[in-house]
Amino acid sequence: MRFIFIFFIFLSFAHAKTPYEMGKELYLQKTCFSCHGNKAEGMHNYPRLANRAKGYLSYKLQNFRKNITSSQQQEMMVAFALGLSDDDIEALVTFLSEYKEDEMAESYDDSFDTAGDGGS
Repeated sequence: MRFIFIFFIFLSFAHAKTPYEMGKELYLQKTCFSCHGNKAEGMHNYPRLANRAKGYLSYKLQNFRKNITSSQQQEMMVAFALGLSDDDIEALVTFLSEYKEDEMAESYDDSFDTAGDGGS
């Protein structure tokens, strides 16, 4: 009986997610991608988050959670950060600071060359 219990404990740890995977999940759940991009590359006036310093990202998210911002544009982040726990922030920061592009993901080919008059 003892061995079965130990076996189930081992299985539960075997399926445990890494902080990187949990951060990726949070990034998608909290819809961060809608402003910062699918690859955290930044879009329009929203900053790039991928591969930024871990300390900087953590500092900013903790300040947003405390309702501390340095510009009017950053005020929108307060609503997103209020519901984050310390563990959530740590997971998000790990994902963003260690971001690596998924090589198996579909990519958009923008090398298309038009020929002719462009159609009618």
